[in-house]
Amino acid sequence: MPTQVAFFVEVLAGGLLAGVMYALVALGFVLIYKASGVFNFAQGSMVFFAALTFVSLTERGWNFWLALAVTLVVMVVLGVVIERTVLRPLVNQPQITLFMATIGLTFVLEGLSQLIWGSQPHGLELGIADVPIDWLSQKLNINISQFDIFAAFVAGALVAVLAVFFQKTRIGRALRAVADDHQAALAVGIPLQHIWAIVWAVAGFVALVAGLMWGVRNGVQYALTFTALKALPVLLIGGFESIPGAIIGGLIIGATEKLAEVYVGPMFGGGIESWFAYVVALLFLLVRPEGLYGEKHIDRV
Repeated sequence: MPTQVAFFVEVLAGGLLAGVMYALVALGFVLIYKASGVFNFAQGSMVFFAALTFVSLTERGWNFWLALAVTLVVMVVLGVVIERTVLRPLVNQPQITLFMATIGLTFVLEGLSQLIWGSQPHGLELGIADVPIDWLSQKLNINISQFDIFAAFVAGALVAVLAVFFQKTRIGRALRAVADDHQAALAVGIPLQHIWAIVWAVAGFVALVAGLMWGVRNGVQYALTFTALKALPVLLIGGFESIPGAIIGGLIIGATEKLAEVYVGPMFGGGIESWFAYVVALLFLLVRPEGLYGEKHIDRV
């Protein structure tokens, strides 16, 4: 394969795989917003809390699978507790009130995680080497990380499980009914508060998966909370209520920011990868404000 073509494919593939990682974080936002209409600004802190809990347990000598199981239980319980103590008392309050509550929750989780486990950075290993795949490097001259492929596979499997859960199970159908119309769901006997508790518990599980993937990539540190900010352009492009939209939006953001950094960045002195995603989202909003999979809203005035 010609060098220039191989380099383009390498950059594009790296961007797409990074986009899958962004989509993992965005999934947590989508699940909660879809069921309750709440934009959970604390999702990034939940990702940090999950990763820090897991790595702290393993560093204290816990078995990998035991630490994973305990962290999963902790995140599910955390999601349920958040729903009961934060969301439930604010039912029927203005959306801005709920949003501000999740901002406050962000600082609570950040402080709690560092109070329990400390604030020092940690390295995280899952047994998957972050090195290029040999046969791609040797035969096609393309360097794609083994860990990126693993992370993409995990994200794809998670999306598939969630899709089946939403489409085929009784609870999933109830979740979709709640997402469509809260009052109608209550009228047919669907326990709204139980559904919200399940959604927050699932969001805690998604935060754990995202925390492990991002913890390996960037280390487990306070800056991990800012991955939530990178999920915002993903949501704006894909739509706030769509699981497939989170994946598509993540792929678009991941690919465009990598390609822009390599091919456009030198014109601006480099470093545009950190903000180019927001430019893409802003331009996209001008064309389709509701996102690719969002529903158009017509307000009568």
